[in-house]
Amino acid sequence: MPDLPNRPRYAARLNAFKTGLPGKPTAADLIARAAGVEGLDAADLNYPDHFADHSPDELSAILSSHGMALNGLAMRYYTDPGFRLGAFTHPDAKVRQAAVDITKSGLDALARMGGRLMTLWMGQDGVDYSFQGDYARMWDDTIAAIQAVADHNPDLDIAIEYKPNEPRAFALMPDIGTTLLAIREAGRPNLGVTLDFAHVLYADEIPAQSARLIGRHAKLMGVHLNDGYGKRDDGLMVGSVHPVQTVELFVELDRMGYDGVIYFDTFPDHGGLDPRAEARANIQMAERLRAVAASLSGHKGLAEAIARQDATASLGIVADALYRAGR
Repeated sequence: MPDLPNRPRYAARLNAFKTGLPGKPTAADLIARAAGVEGLDAADLNYPDHFADHSPDELSAILSSHGMALNGLAMRYYTDPGFRLGAFTHPDAKVRQAAVDITKSGLDALARMGGRLMTLWMGQDGVDYSFQGDYARMWDDTIAAIQAVADHNPDLDIAIEYKPNEPRAFALMPDIGTTLLAIREAGRPNLGVTLDFAHVLYADEIPAQSARLIGRHAKLMGVHLNDGYGKRDDGLMVGSVHPVQTVELFVELDRMGYDGVIYFDTFPDHGGLDPRAEARANIQMAERLRAVAASLSGHKGLAEAIARQDATASLGIVADALYRAGR
């Protein structure tokens, strides 16, 4: 990826920074704490959660005062118990319309703040049992809702972040193929995908391949970097389990020309880690793995090994780049 010193490079999950703060911290408290980590220069805000105590204008001023850019907003429907049976897939048309309306309000807040990217994670849209959902209707309702949201402000990008399950046992948008099909059916130019590394792993996909498919059939609008064991959304630190696949993703992003923010969607709060130390570790690892990826992007020997699908030769080249101390 090109070195862009004037472009924000890293953001982190703000709610992780609640750990250790007394009472009920506001978005301003979380932004201030995240901004204390050198290298974190952007933030994603959840809507409506992070707007409970501050207006869009106030949040813009808070971000600016801490030298942070707004990467985008992410919709959070799960905080409203009315959406437990679904937001865009809810059987009640009034509830579906409420989900569309709150999303439009989020888009208005995003535009007011000068942002461009809205991420939709629709984990509540799915089923838990056989014979619970009318699959055709749920699909049609979701496509209609996505179209309505995309049409609200065509100047804003709408990214779908897919995930196999949680909180529902089966999500309507569980994998890259289904997500790209939905984007194709919706047929709006401002639709794209946010790729979450841990989600991809437990969708049983290869991150670099999924990124390439997104670039081929849609737009890659965001990258959530983390790690896991492929059984659930672990949200572990970058490269802690799959460093080789992380490097491969960075190489693919380089080939695709992706120059957006890398967002650390990790969960230090689950294990009681210091969120600031964890964020610094994420940045350190991401920087090192990006440097490895940069050394491999134009590597002639690696390209030749891949062309003949010679995994032993490829592994030797990648191992040499990753583990030089062992030479």
